[in-house]
Amino acid sequence: MSRKVIIAGNWKMNKTAAEGKALVEALKPLVADVTDADVVVCPPFTTISAVVEAAKGSNIKVGAQNIHWAESGAFTGEISAAMLKETGIDYVIIGHSERRQYFGETDETVNKRIKAALAADLIPIVCIGELLEEREGGKTEAVLDTQLKGGLADLTGDDMKKIALAYEPVWAIGTGKTATPEMAEETHAFIRKTLNDMFGKEIGEGVRIQYGGSMKSENAQQLVAQPNIDGGLIGGAALKADSFSALVHNALTE
Repeated sequence: MSRKVIIAGNWKMNKTAAEGKALVEALKPLVADVTDADVVVCPPFTTISAVVEAAKGSNIKVGAQNIHWAESGAFTGEISAAMLKETGIDYVIIGHSERRQYFGETDETVNKRIKAALAADLIPIVCIGELLEEREGGKTEAVLDTQLKGGLADLTGDDMKKIALAYEPVWAIGTGKTATPEMAEETHAFIRKTLNDMFGKEIGEGVRIQYGGSMKSENAQQLVAQPNIDGGLIGGAALKADSFSALVHNALTE
């Protein structure tokens, strides 16, 4: 099955509104020729509106880095689906390892956030991945199985058609370490099999699975060439227009 490549830049807690606008203005001409991939940037909440405005008329889509499951209420510091939708974004990252590690995100809250995003017609990018000690202890598949079954609980096949997954080995985020293309593909193939078991092969084979462990322009082509790797969730390399555009183009090189 042919799945469209998706390359999403997670800016994390970087870029003011002015800086974000400048980055997108620089990026637009560099990726204007990209028609066979979805190019997404995910700025901080306060930068979203400026980036959405800057991206208008281009092929760059915009996403958020988090979403709350409640429609409104006493959740100081949180942002609802309706608030995000009003900004004009299309995507939202859910369950990033940093949210799990520092802010108490669980498979249950990931599930609630996914449902809120889907109800608002936003496209969730759902993150899963294992810690270094879990990989070294041979627990990678068990951890991913638990995260998939918990995070995707009660979702339908139609829901899954609107979701992208991002496999991010936590030990390879911001560390300079990266899984070899073969290691990453082996894990992506396991994720694909689990999705096929959960939702049926027709649905499972259609879900896009990004790789999120220190993908750079130098290794993007080898990673995305793997049968079950459908793009990347990019951190540091997404913070400069030239490095992000180089990564996008290299990922699409046959």
